[in-house]
Amino acid sequence: MDKKKVSPIKDKPLRLPAQSLTEEREAIFDDKIQPWLLWATFVVLLAGLEWYRYFLPVSPSPKLLSAIAAVSVAFVAWKIIRLRPKLRHLRQAIEGERVVGQFLERLREQGYVIFHDVVAPGFNIDHVLVGPAGIFSVETKTWSKASGSNAKIVYDGQRLLCGPHEPDRDPIAQCKAQANWLKSVITESTGRKAEVFPVLLFPGWYTEQAPETKRTLWVLEPKSLPAFLQREPARLSPEDCKLFAFHLSRFIRSVGRASAA
Repeated sequence: MDKKKVSPIKDKPLRLPAQSLTEEREAIFDDKIQPWLLWATFVVLLAGLEWYRYFLPVSPSPKLLSAIAAVSVAFVAWKIIRLRPKLRHLRQAIEGERVVGQFLERLREQGYVIFHDVVAPGFNIDHVLVGPAGIFSVETKTWSKASGSNAKIVYDGQRLLCGPHEPDRDPIAQCKAQANWLKSVITESTGRKAEVFPVLLFPGWYTEQAPETKRTLWVLEPKSLPAFLQREPARLSPEDCKLFAFHLSRFIRSVGRASAA
């Protein structure tokens, strides 16, 4: 029997800017608007039924309506049950990205500019670092692991194992593809060749990686990232960092304006 799966995130992420206002806004909608919308919808349906009976005189049919109600309740329950794993997965992923994002914010003291949730065509990059050691594309994977186990992430250069299992989707290929896309965007925007290094982070996991693979990709627990960055030689001057960060921020804002239009 498989052991119970638990989230690898031990501590909840810190609160976000304006989170209290966001929660208050959501609470107003959930508590003071949504119930009345549902009530109004229900009353409109009742009124429609009465008008139907007014124009087409028919006798009440409680059995039919009861059957429709039972089917409706069963359908809604089925939808909720199906959505619960997805919602749990999203909540865990959100917590993981927030925890990592807040941890990465500390790198600003070392001269890094941090971007979160960079939107691209059909995907997003969780975090981007621009600093003395270069430009880094960071993908976060918040995977559940067996409770009380010593499970670890192992990357041997050929495949990545999550405990004894190989994931259905290859995060290595995903991470490298995102770095290549970001490289093309920055190079095109600045007119200068930009190298982007891919980083794959697994919050709460112990990671092992073949030494030779570290030249092309880092597979790490987030707390190990600062030490890896410190060991890297300085590749970008402060002026280069400002240039690449400026063009990347301009690209991010242009995407945001386009999506809002």
